[in-house]
Amino acid sequence: HAKTRELHLRFSTGRWDAEDWGARPWNGTREGGTGVELWAWVEAETDEEAYARWITLNNALSGLFCASLNFIDSTRTTRPVLSFEPAGDHPVSRLSTLHLLHGTLPREVVCTENLTPFLKLLPCKGKAGISSLLDGHKLFDASWQSMAIDVRPLCPGNGEDCIVEMEQTVDMVLDIERSKRQRGISSLTFSEETVLKILDNPIPRPVPAEELVCDTSKPYASNEACYPLDITYEQPWSLTEVFGRPIQGSCSLTDDMGVEAETVCINVPHERDVYTSSGAVEHKHEDGYSRCYKLPAHDDFEMVLPQQSLSTSYPLTQPLLYAERSFTGHGQERGGVQTLLTNPSKTFAVEFIYLESLPWFMKPYLHTLNAQITNQLYHQSNEIIKDIYYRPALDRRRGTQLELRISVPPASTVTLTYDFDKAILRYTEYPPDANRGFDVAPAIIRLTASGNGSSTSSPVYLRTTSLLLPLPTPDFSMPYNVIILTSTVMALAFGMIFNLLVRRFVGADEVEGWDLRKLKGRARGRAMAIRDRFRGKAEKVE
Repeated sequence: HAKTRELHLRFSTGRWDAEDWGARPWNGTREGGTGVELWAWVEAETDEEAYARWITLNNALSGLFCASLNFIDSTRTTRPVLSFEPAGDHPVSRLSTLHLLHGTLPREVVCTENLTPFLKLLPCKGKAGISSLLDGHKLFDASWQSMAIDVRPLCPGNGEDCIVEMEQTVDMVLDIERSKRQRGISSLTFSEETVLKILDNPIPRPVPAEELVCDTSKPYASNEACYPLDITYEQPWSLTEVFGRPIQGSCSLTDDMGVEAETVCINVPHERDVYTSSGAVEHKHEDGYSRCYKLPAHDDFEMVLPQQSLSTSYPLTQPLLYAERSFTGHGQERGGVQTLLTNPSKTFAVEFIYLESLPWFMKPYLHTLNAQITNQLYHQSNEIIKDIYYRPALDRRRGTQLELRISVPPASTVTLTYDFDKAILRYTEYPPDANRGFDVAPAIIRLTASGNGSSTSSPVYLRTTSLLLPLPTPDFSMPYNVIILTSTVMALAFGMIFNLLVRRFVGADEVEGWDLRKLKGRARGRAMAIRDRFRGKAEKVE
């Protein structure tokens, strides 16, 4: 028994483009880093007991969700101090025995085998309601997607009747043009019959030249050069075109009345034309940009949005912070990490917690940690880095944990840099594709509610992209060459020794059925015949 009081599991792929897509959904609280991310509060008396139960939890979740969570060992486990807070209701007397553990697998590839057990946990198993649109081919073809599972205790009222709540969330960003890509059709002819065969066409094809809308005002515009115009109208789409199927009715566990009965909502201006199947009940909200639908119980629900030019568009929420992280330096011995933290607000400073979980073979130098304001419009005397929590790595035992409390002034960009050394691994510690590099987990940013300048009181989370760290790679062909050469020498030596030990040497006169005198006479006669033949040729030549 793992005695886990609260856990949060994330499966994510892709990169969130904050400049084009705006703020993250759910303020980033239901988002994880690239790959798999897990953090949980485990009840235990000591750190060793908490880690043992943490391993038990990882093994159980690994089998349940068909993921490699059992590879989260001590080198991939950290104990954050400032970055996470419990989301559930925990008794005050139990808080002293709760241990927070966090682990990541940035190399994990999220695929259909993780989606299937996720759907089985839903009440209708993905057979009805909006979950019927969750097809693996569409979900994992998205530009960005995240699956979240949150399990926490809730104690309403006086705190005696506590329940355990499990919440599942799926977020994705789809490219309409890519999702609507038509399938290829090929014809097969058998004698006098022609059969049409529909083939999946996963390779993106360029738009035909006759369908391009070009800007003819450009000086280089011609039949061979085209500068595409921006789309000024809303693209047409429908549920069947994007997801390949309509919504297959409502789930039987959905409430019949109230807000919970409106299971499908869409954020578009009210002037946008939206056509739905018969039987659905529409409710437009007063904000002018959202509407919700109550699905029919047993009929399919289809939604069609035609091509339309609008005078207004749905306003995107601007992120409170932009974060970009990358490697610097060159060579196989050392390098550096650079993180750009931009505060777009012109009136409020942003204060947040910055967490990095580095592998043990990436050894940072804390004295090289530097934070510098690159384009400050407002001058303040406060320090940028206000607090540091640093836990150094131990070779092959644990990774590096670095937590910083940072404040970025209004309309400023802070550049956070530090240097590190690259360790040399044993040849058995390299993966099969060693020259690809090693994945470094994304950095986690938690904006505190008191210092983000927003109206919401809940924290806001951001995650940077993962990094690919190249390490000194040995020549893996040399062991192969040594093995081949050694095997050849051993085979020759063994063959000679085995031949000497096994073969029996006897004299020619000892062999039965052999007359040595006759053999000598035959050999002498053959030699004389060859000699006479050569002598005859020499006389003819003379």
